[in-house]
Amino acid sequence: MSAANPQDVSPSRIKLAAVVGFYMTAALVMVFVNKAVLISTPDLPLTFLFIQLALAVVLLHLASLVASGFPDSEYARKLELPSLSWSVSWKLLPVVSVNIIGLVFNTLCLRDVDASFFQIARGLLLPLTIAVSFVQTRLPPMRPVVRAAVLVTAGFFVGASPASLWSSSRTLPLDVTGLSLFYGCMSSLMIAVHAVLVKSAHSYVGNSSIKLAYFTNLGSAIALIPVIGLAGEVNTLLERRASAGSQWLTFAVGSVVTGVFGFFLCMAGLISIKTTSPVTHMFVSAGRSVIQTILGVIIFKDIITSNRLFSICIITVGTLYFTWVKSLNSPSAGADVEKQAGEHHG
Repeated sequence: MSAANPQDVSPSRIKLAAVVGFYMTAALVMVFVNKAVLISTPDLPLTFLFIQLALAVVLLHLASLVASGFPDSEYARKLELPSLSWSVSWKLLPVVSVNIIGLVFNTLCLRDVDASFFQIARGLLLPLTIAVSFVQTRLPPMRPVVRAAVLVTAGFFVGASPASLWSSSRTLPLDVTGLSLFYGCMSSLMIAVHAVLVKSAHSYVGNSSIKLAYFTNLGSAIALIPVIGLAGEVNTLLERRASAGSQWLTFAVGSVVTGVFGFFLCMAGLISIKTTSPVTHMFVSAGRSVIQTILGVIIFKDIITSNRLFSICIITVGTLYFTWVKSLNSPSAGADVEKQAGEHHG
């Protein structure tokens, strides 16, 4: 057997590095631009979310239109949008409802906590996903999976504990509110339920992730319209627009940027999981979390206390351990949690 030609190996490595780099960049841009907009206009979280969802629908149409110009290509088939049907929409109502509730809680959580603390606030995602899966399948998880869930849960409680328990300094307002932790826990729960519902939802759209993403984004955007009106954000939006100050500019530009990058992230997540292994994908996500923490300190002057740092380490180790265990038993299962974590959420 002849030795591999370096020229044959190099392009694949370049492609892998490009996919990983693109995924991490899109994810980081989403979190920090989201945070910047929510800091500037904390009274428009639902409108901000609606614009992101609506823009994702528009971009899916544009991508499908461009791909249709190459009817024989693989992308033309993958980017084919579904025909709107009441019967299919009704079947997808549970997954769309859970998705929009999760998105709302996720946005409110990011608004109320530091960017570096965000992953801790949503730290119960893995154990809740395992628990919901057990309730749905009635199959008990393996002992290593339970150990990973316990480890991640312990990391969450370490990070959520008052800073005064870990430091003698009482001058820094580092403790987060119970409401923000509630938002994070509810976001994690909705994402966990969404992960279970998505498996059956795929069968209604011909196992097409693009078609499911289209229905989910469109349905979620429509569901938000009356909620925005009831929340009084329409008047707030008009007042912001009339003032045309720096806050309005941040909101307008940030909405477009996060909408575009949210679409990119949806594509990048799918490509990353397909191109890399589940373990590699999760390691990339763990690396992104570390970079996110560092950038949170640099950009938003977040303060990393000993309990927050310890918590991030515990959650990351527990999640990587879970991915490794699952990869030994099912090549595709290890990335389920991260794939369903709704990277569009930020």
